Amino acid sequence: MKTFDTFETVEGMLTCRKLPIIIHAKQINEEFRVNTLEGNYKQGKPGDYLMQGIDNELYICDKEIFEKTYEWVW
Repeated sequence: MKTFDTFETVEGMLTCRKLPIIIHAKQINEEFRVNTLEGNYKQGKPGDYLMQGIDNELYICDKEIFEKTYEWVW
């Protein structure tokens, strides 16, 4: 089984762009958890975002990752 540490070590990586899919999200300002598609619970921290995925599943996105990756659609 191969182990990859950084993308620089993977030969043949190509550039791509994430599709502009509209999702729903809400910042939660207390600890919370969500039942995942895998059937277990994930823990969210205050300030993290609860998000609806493309298959209507719920998942948690870290606040810092959300702010770097998403923008609000008004």
